[in-house]
Amino acid sequence: MRQIEHIKESGGWLNRYTHDSACCHCEMTFSVYLPPAASTRKVPALYFLSGLTCTDDNVRVKAGAQRYAAALGIALVMPDTSPRGEGVADDPDRYDLGQGAGFYINATCEPWASHYQMYDYVTRELPALVEAELPLIPGLKSITGHSMGGHGALICAFKNPGAYQSVSAFAPICNPVNCGWGEGCLSAYLGDDREAWNAWDATALVKAGAKPLPLLIDQGTGDEFLAEQLHPRALVDACLERNIPIQFRMQEDYDHSYHFIASFIGEHLAFHARHLQSD
Repeated sequence: MRQIEHIKESGGWLNRYTHDSACCHCEMTFSVYLPPAASTRKVPALYFLSGLTCTDDNVRVKAGAQRYAAALGIALVMPDTSPRGEGVADDPDRYDLGQGAGFYINATCEPWASHYQMYDYVTRELPALVEAELPLIPGLKSITGHSMGGHGALICAFKNPGAYQSVSAFAPICNPVNCGWGEGCLSAYLGDDREAWNAWDATALVKAGAKPLPLLIDQGTGDEFLAEQLHPRALVDACLERNIPIQFRMQEDYDHSYHFIASFIGEHLAFHARHLQSD
């Protein structure tokens, strides 16, 4: 880890790091907010996965999460959305494929497979790195995200029972095998076998037997992507069919932007804080 920024905020420190990733075979950047409590003790962590076109910078600047994390004694870990740099595959004509659009899966098709191993990066490499280098409680973590990152948070939680204490999402892509964003990326990264896509779809994972954990989703009724891309009802119905508890809230008139996230980020951190209490 190479520290490239160190900013005092809400009594704690907002740090930014780069490191050479063994999963993604490139230099990766991520940010961590350490609350004031981290100066005297270990603290649990909440991972925030950002959406299409974003980097780690969007959430740390726009969401207003740090002040809540400071009060609750939770560290925030904010990874990038994809591998980047010279030699990393990209499609410059598309915002929804390539750099900025890693979809938090492990690609199996070239030219993507060489670098696009974001699932392994988020669930294995990055936690091991930050827990070794920073005052975090090993294994005590939760996960959240927005849009593509909400999809990432859900699949990481459902595919790793016991790894996360809780999961939440803002306007997540809930059924990517049945939406344009998901079909475009999954076909490129994984090939044409649609059955293989189900391993990276939150709705399909629930139907296949994913274990329940505390789950909160907020969705704005004014979201311009709600009807065509997000499909939250598919996930809600799958949870109801399997008697999996889900707290799903439709927020009147809110759109897909960080104004929406900033309006409810405090409630999401409080939700996770209740489940991150160490014994």
